[in-house]
Amino acid sequence: MRLILLGPPGSGKGTQAQRLVHRYGIIQLSTGEMLRAAVAAGTPVGLKAKDIMASGGLVPDDIVVGIISDRIDQPDAKRGFILDGFPRTVPQAEALDELLKRKHMKLDAVIELRVNESALVQRVETRAAETLARGEEVRIDDTSEVLIKRLASYRQLTEPLIHYYSERRKLLTVDGMMTIEHVTREINRILAAIGAVEPHAPKAAKAAKKAMGSRSKPAATAANTAKGPANAVRKAVKAVARGAKRLVRKVAIAKGGKSPKKVTKKRAKR
Repeated sequence: MRLILLGPPGSGKGTQAQRLVHRYGIIQLSTGEMLRAAVAAGTPVGLKAKDIMASGGLVPDDIVVGIISDRIDQPDAKRGFILDGFPRTVPQAEALDELLKRKHMKLDAVIELRVNESALVQRVETRAAETLARGEEVRIDDTSEVLIKRLASYRQLTEPLIHYYSERRKLLTVDGMMTIEHVTREINRILAAIGAVEPHAPKAAKAAKKAMGSRSKPAATAANTAKGPANAVRKAVKAVARGAKRLVRKVAIAKGGKSPKKVTKKRAKR
């Protein structure tokens, strides 16, 4: 299963990604973490990224795609992955499509968590007020001003991806304003609906099936037990019939020396 989660800051992508990782045994791929790992490992692509990052520049898309290419070839990515933080732009999405095509892979779905931006800003403002009320310092990146700027950047750069993946019939939209549990259930439902994962049979159904299987043997045993008397009666009837035939044969031989078969045939002719 290969997924992309889309949504503005604060939409809950990180929480839902971790739940998918736990449920389906796939991995979450963060471009930031992959870049740092590639630099630490000293891979050819990582060394290119290191020089650029050291100078404070933005790592070009082709280098990021190269790092993703190396990462998804590793054994732990065989079951699938969720891309976090990539793609952010339509050119990056096109580069990712080309990469997956070369590897004979495909995206199963792009899940958009749609949220109300005004509600997100209000949440941050409420959280900041509660933090100040406790006498704690508000994080510089957890203010409504910072969130508004990030939302504007998202609309400009990343929101066009919604149209891009919608045209390619990959986009699935979930109401991100629901509770965390409801969002999780809806994501699992749509993944099962498109065949990305096998639907899990309810535990009750499994238990019932197991119980039925355990009852099948006693039922068969009871049926065999019920057949026992009937078989015994049939055997007794056959034994009596054989004894009667032998008695008729002896009587017939004693009277005229003819076998019961000949007597029967002679009577039949008459």
